[in-house]
Order: sequence, then structure tokens, then C-alpha cells
Amino acid sequence: MPTLLLIQGPTGVGKTELSLRVAEHYGCPILNCDSRQLYRDIPIGTAAPTAEEQARVRHYFVGTLALEQDYSAGQYERDALALLDKLFADHEVVVMTGGSMLYADAVCRGLDDLPAIPASVRADVQRGYEEGGLAWLQGEVQRLDPDYWLLVDQQNPARLRHCVELCRTTGKTYSALRTNSSKERPFRIVKIGLDRPREELYDRINCRVLQMLDNGFLEEAKRVFPLRHLNSLQTVGYKELFAYLDGEYDLDRAIELIQQNTRHYAKRQLTWLRRDTDIRWLDARAESSLSDIIQITGNT
Repeated sequence: MPTLLLIQGPTGVGKTELSLRVAEHYGCPILNCDSRQLYRDIPIGTAAPTAEEQARVRHYFVGTLALEQDYSAGQYERDALALLDKLFADHEVVVMTGGSMLYADAVCRGLDDLPAIPASVRADVQRGYEEGGLAWLQGEVQRLDPDYWLLVDQQNPARLRHCVELCRTTGKTYSALRTNSSKERPFRIVKIGLDRPREELYDRINCRVLQMLDNGFLEEAKRVFPLRHLNSLQTVGYKELFAYLDGEYDLDRAIELIQQNTRHYAKRQLTWLRRDTDIRWLDARAESSLSDIIQITGNT
């Protein structure tokens, strides 16, 4: 049976390089499941695969969307499944990697069938967001669904808004509505989780932020600054640099906040991933990681 090999882990753990080595071993492509790396024009701030990395292995879902385009986990599920159907005709194994757990779950498990949101509820939540901003949405999610608050990308207004809309529509928490029932897939799924000691991971995150700035992250943020209202740019890194460009604080403070918020995001990613008992965890530092994955996958 064809195998989807999913390599996950917190941001900064080392997924990209190991995924490249695994894909080179199998002679297969990589499917990106990072929701921000799908967008063009922001490769530095999203740590998207570089041109050299994409030359090593064919990548899909990298830089395919304009910043103005809306895209959802549901759309990703449909697009990825259609692509996998074609890729498995030529490849016994396909690698998927990225930090958006909801996108990965959409492909591996499918999304829950959730109720439609009444127009009145959608308008009311949108009005609250326009008047109170991101802080209002964050407060509503913390109040209505504290369990989901610990898992969600707390800087993503679309995810927060969706949670508030569902809670208000159903009178239940979004967490309770997510049944976690898996849909049948015509392929085998092997899940690998990469981890490192917490302090080492945080040091890597801090250093990576500085490296991104050396690579032109601030200049990239300046180019897209006029579009800062778009959902595609409501993410860690850009929001802090936009605030700096707006004069809210100096660059050193912006860098500190990017590092801090990225560390918090990595912690939430691990919280989400630890709940998945299907994941086989490996030490990202181990020289045997590639051979371990090959052995776990059972395909040589």
C-alpha cells in the first residue's frame, strides 16, 4: 500500500533538512503542510524551503498563493488528496512536512462536519473584531473554549474568529465539536515526530530569528507592510515587525517579541502533537534519524 510519511515537530526543530534527506532516499517529492509557506512573497519570514532546497527535492504547496487569496484547511485537504492520488501512481512513499497541525490532520484524519454559521452570528463576531481587534478575539476564545486556546495559533484571527462563531452558534465549545473521528484514506500513514531538549530548541529558535533578519526579513516585511491587514500576514514575525514599522516599539524589542512568541508557538505545537498517540517520536539530534525512519516506515 502507498505510504504518506508525515514528519512533524515544533518550529525550529529541524524538520526541513531531515525531510529532504528522507525524500532523497525514497526519490519522492515533499508536500508542504505549513499554511504560511503556501504564500508567495514571504519566504524569509515563513522559513520556506529555499531555491537550493527545492532544487534538491520537488516541493508542492510552496509559494503557490497570492497574499490576497483566502485558503483553508478544508481546501488543503481536497487539494492534497487529489495530488496524492496522482503522486502515488509513481511513488511508493511521499513525504509531507510542515508546522500547521490542522492542515496535516485534515489530510490524515479529515475534518469534522461542523454546522453552518448564521449570517447574523458571523456579522456580530466580525463587528466585535473590528471594534476590539485581535485582543478581543483572544479574550473571547479564552472565555468560551480555554482548551482550544492552549492549542490554537493565538495570533491568527481567522482561526480565533471561527472558534467564537462556532461556540456562539452551537452553545458548545469548539473542542467538544471536534470529534476526532478519522476518515478512511486509500494509503497508509506513518507519523514521525522530531523533538529536542527544550532549552536547545529555544536557543535554535532565537538564533533562527536573528538569521532570518540577516537574510532580509525586515526588508521583506517592509515590502508587504501595505498589505498588513490580510489574513495571510497575521502571523508571528510579521505582526511584530509591522508594529515596529508603525512606531509602537524599537527593533530590538520587536526581535525579542518575535523570539518569545515563536517559542510560545513551538510550545503549543508540542502540546497539540503530544496528544496524537500515532506519532513515533525521534531525537532530532540523533545521527540515526534517517535509518530509524526507514525502519519505522518499512519501505526501503
